[in-house]
Amino acid sequence: MHRIPPGSPRVFSGDFRVTTAASLSTDTSGVSPFAVPAHFADELSAVLQDGEQVRACLETDLDGQLHFADGLVAVTDRRLLARAPHDTSWQSWPLRAGLRLDHHDHAGVGLLELLDYRGRLACWRYTLGRNLATLGVISEFELCRDSLENGAPARRPAEDACPKCKTPLPPGEEECPVCTRETSATPSTWTLLRLWRFARPYRWQLFIGFVLTLASTAATLVPPYLTMPLMDNVLIPFQNGKPIDWPLVGMYLGGLLGAALLAWVLGWLRTYILALVSERIGRDLRTHTYDHLLGLSLEYFGGKRTGDLMARLGNETDRINIFLSLDLLNFATDVLMIAMTSVILFSINPWLALVTLLPLPIIAWLIHLVRERLRTGFEKIDRVWAEVTNVLADTIPGIRVVKAFAQEKREAERFRAANEHNLAMNDKLNRTWSLFTPTVTLLTEIGLLVVWVFGIWQIARGDSSVGVLTAFLAYIGRFYTRLDSMSRIVSATQRAASSTKRIFDILDHVSSVPEPANPVHLDKVVGRIELKRAGFRYGTRAVAKDVDLSIRPGEMIGLVGHSGSGKSTLVNLICRFYDVTEGQVLIDGIDVRSVPVAEFRRHIGLVLQEPFLFFGTIAENIAYGKPEATRAEIVAAARAAHAHEFILRLPHGYDSLVGERGQGLSGGERQRISIARALLIDPRILILDEATSAVDTETEKEIQKALDNLVQGRTTIAIAHRLSTLRKADRLVVMDRGRIVEIGDHDRLMAAEGHYHKLYMAQARTADGGEDVSAFNEVERPTPVAPAPEPS
Repeated sequence: MHRIPPGSPRVFSGDFRVTTAASLSTDTSGVSPFAVPAHFADELSAVLQDGEQVRACLETDLDGQLHFADGLVAVTDRRLLARAPHDTSWQSWPLRAGLRLDHHDHAGVGLLELLDYRGRLACWRYTLGRNLATLGVISEFELCRDSLENGAPARRPAEDACPKCKTPLPPGEEECPVCTRETSATPSTWTLLRLWRFARPYRWQLFIGFVLTLASTAATLVPPYLTMPLMDNVLIPFQNGKPIDWPLVGMYLGGLLGAALLAWVLGWLRTYILALVSERIGRDLRTHTYDHLLGLSLEYFGGKRTGDLMARLGNETDRINIFLSLDLLNFATDVLMIAMTSVILFSINPWLALVTLLPLPIIAWLIHLVRERLRTGFEKIDRVWAEVTNVLADTIPGIRVVKAFAQEKREAERFRAANEHNLAMNDKLNRTWSLFTPTVTLLTEIGLLVVWVFGIWQIARGDSSVGVLTAFLAYIGRFYTRLDSMSRIVSATQRAASSTKRIFDILDHVSSVPEPANPVHLDKVVGRIELKRAGFRYGTRAVAKDVDLSIRPGEMIGLVGHSGSGKSTLVNLICRFYDVTEGQVLIDGIDVRSVPVAEFRRHIGLVLQEPFLFFGTIAENIAYGKPEATRAEIVAAARAAHAHEFILRLPHGYDSLVGERGQGLSGGERQRISIARALLIDPRILILDEATSAVDTETEKEIQKALDNLVQGRTTIAIAHRLSTLRKADRLVVMDRGRIVEIGDHDRLMAAEGHYHKLYMAQARTADGGEDVSAFNEVERPTPVAPAPEPS
């Protein structure tokens, strides 16, 4: 090891790079394995040798006393460089055979060790948020060390770069994240036609609504037509000295009243029927979208924000509903009004009608001009509004954490910033819309003025009459009003198109865990689990490879390994939250992909590290997996879970409300209710995911008693970081980087001095009182229930 004193001469060539195949880049997050943090860039470049290239970096954030402090570990093509926290000098280790990096974690703290055949040379600590960068540093370290040992240049293989865009691939990823990035398509107005699948069941009601719209529009066009004879045959002759024909006046006025009453009745029926239809279309759209959303795999939800999905199911469907019930109805009325008015105008006076329609081409051009801006603008506004909803969805469920850390002001600022962003986007769009609407109004006013001028000129020449001009002005008032209203539909249409696209983004997504085309039904599950060369890829990253494991019925398996080793992925594959991308997962010799998803999961009980309780009573939460359970069955499950006593101490016993997410209960009480929930469905396969990691010692003992009742006679897979919680496991399965590296009981794995031995010793060093990993040696592991012979 060499120590590089501060102030050493800066020697580095123009070929200095901090990524595998790119120029100098900085990153303050400390997460990227290929970027030098900005505040370390100058220091690091000062200690590099001529032509030396930085391959990967890890910014450590803990010192030896586990206080937050910044340090850096960098791998070059020649050396390992490190600057410890609170130190200005750099340490250096030339890459050589026998030098290796190892890492493990415990209780949220990661440890990276530099070792050789003599033992540990150095170590660095970090929080687990830096785990990905740690894996990248180890990968680059091994690559450079092996390349130097073989006498070859230290460079990444060609297959580690994207063949399309030549971007270096992050460690463990086999697909380019740049090329596979999802692109967002611009919403098109034609997207609204896809709503027909929801409107089709109500097509006859829609047809009746259209006929009523046609009839009511025709009725509203009668009064202006009657003004022509009323002016020419009654009022103008009266001014010229002729007496008024009162029966004729009564007929005309009766016609005006009848037309008004008929238009009112038809308009009411039309509005009522179409409003009922639109509400039912909105209901079906929400229900179908929610059903489809529940059927999607966990992979989809992993990349979505809760607030965004809530906004889509709520705001977007409401906007579509308003468009169908109001805007579309008004638009249809406007189109019919303009079409029928044009026919009447041309039948009365073709030349005057032609002058009336002069503004139409200009208005159509304006609509085309602003439509594209409105379409993209409303899509951006929808995304920004989803961000506002996301802040609420994050803060309100986590209000206890917000208050515990006195972060009310920070969350208020975060909401204010999102709200200001929403305001800025709306202001930007309103600048376009506010100019468009008055321009259309101005054009219609100019068109009205032109009609006055041309009509007076025709009357002066004797080519028209005052009655005709009066009727024209009455029709034109309605015509231009509808024209102005039609221009406003552009905004509503683009909003609805944007909302429809966001809804169909959900409906078009196909679950990665599909139902089988020819399902195989499980009459009785014994509980034998087999994984044969199983592999899984999350996005572009391979997180599990070549997993082979056989679990006997009634056997308890403990899954151990550092964070990110693939334990949860293995459990997710067994539960079929995800489907394997390679190999098979078999239950009693049957591929799980051939069994209906809901039927398969009825045989699996899941107890999570953070149990989730729904708003409702204790009894309703225990019976969630079996709603038809009797009160006696619920009480029996609670007794077996050691929850009965504390439930009876609640004000209303089993009918006590637990509050949203179980806020009214302690962590241990919530966990025991979740155990009772699993007991009630009597599963053959049991998954325990860190079931006792978040509670105190006394509560852990109570939960452990409940778990002892739960695991009896069931095939059990338990994940735990605290190895003492796996003392009753029949076998331990050790995972590292998505692979099974060791299988055996505690004594055998300790004797092998492999991965498990390192995990065990690391926990033994960090244990400070109470029950620690030594409890393995004090508890006799039980004999598995009805074990089946190992497969040949």
